[in-house]
Amino acid sequence: MGIIDHISDMFEVASTRKSKRKPMQTVEIKVKMDCDGCERKVTNAVSSIKGVKSVDVSRKQSRVTVIGNVEPNKVLKKVQNTGKKAEFWPYVEYNLVSYPYAPGVYDKKAPSGYVRDVPQAFQIVPNTPTHTLTSMFSDENPNACSIM
Repeated sequence: MGIIDHISDMFEVASTRKSKRKPMQTVEIKVKMDCDGCERKVTNAVSSIKGVKSVDVSRKQSRVTVIGNVEPNKVLKKVQNTGKKAEFWPYVEYNLVSYPYAPGVYDKKAPSGYVRDVPQAFQIVPNTPTHTLTSMFSDENPNACSIM
């Protein structure tokens, strides 16, 4: 160990403040935008947040996608401060849903190819007729051949 290492160990300052980095995440927000000015206003507001890596605005889908080390609620508040009505993206792709026409899932206002993200769309209710019939003829059901 050299003298420089010894001196640097003597003057080492231990930091009491531990900085936690926010994880990299994607935040999707539904915002009603009518014109280029609205789009620019939302883009500038979101871009000014510390930690934002990229901002993608789709006026046709009324969607803003923000990627970076940000908090989702902070991004939502910043968009709402522009005077626009904003909420977290409430839709999922149509092909990811088991029951796209369940009550409360289909939404006429949703962009093409999307349905609402609600629990009824993904659940398999155990006592529904379709579930009963499919489990009756299942290979995993030991009593499946009782009908025959």
